[in-house]
Amino acid sequence: QQQQQQQPQPGIAAYEPALPPPPMHLPLSPVRASGPKSPGAAQATGSGGASPGLLAGPKTTVMLRNLPEGFSRDALLQLLDSQGFAGRYDFAYLPVDFDTLTGLRHAFVNLLSPADADDLRRHLEGFAGWFVPSGSVCSVAWNDRQQGISSLVERYRNSPVMHESVPDECKPIILVGG
Repeated sequence: QQQQQQQPQPGIAAYEPALPPPPMHLPLSPVRASGPKSPGAAQATGSGGASPGLLAGPKTTVMLRNLPEGFSRDALLQLLDSQGFAGRYDFAYLPVDFDTLTGLRHAFVNLLSPADADDLRRHLEGFAGWFVPSGSVCSVAWNDRQQGISSLVERYRNSPVMHESVPDECKPIILVGG
């Protein structure tokens, strides 16, 4: 069965992970970016109980806090891939200080399923094995403002971060097939 590739969202960069994604994910959303022709996923259903102040429903979007100083989006993607999450996430964004273009030490990642999100939370909570010198200890929390790829795309679609003057490496990224 041949999949039909749709056009990328304007201004949202595409990334091809270093490792091919596992073939178990099925396309669930029309939100796509250019990249390898492998199955992709978006908002999934499943686990993740609601806490006070959090969005109800399945949880797939996490916030990583206490990243090392100077961490970049590429470093974030390298970290996720090297820790066994290649092919298991479809969105990543590391906000930057636009005066210095340095990372703000936190990031948002959307996983393909609640199980993947739970795995990432368990794996990276307390993580300190950075490939750069740092005493930072990562903490992981549910994103309490947006959950799922559709919500994230809607949030950033018309954001100033998507302006053509902003370097691509400072923008959110959507990944096809995780």
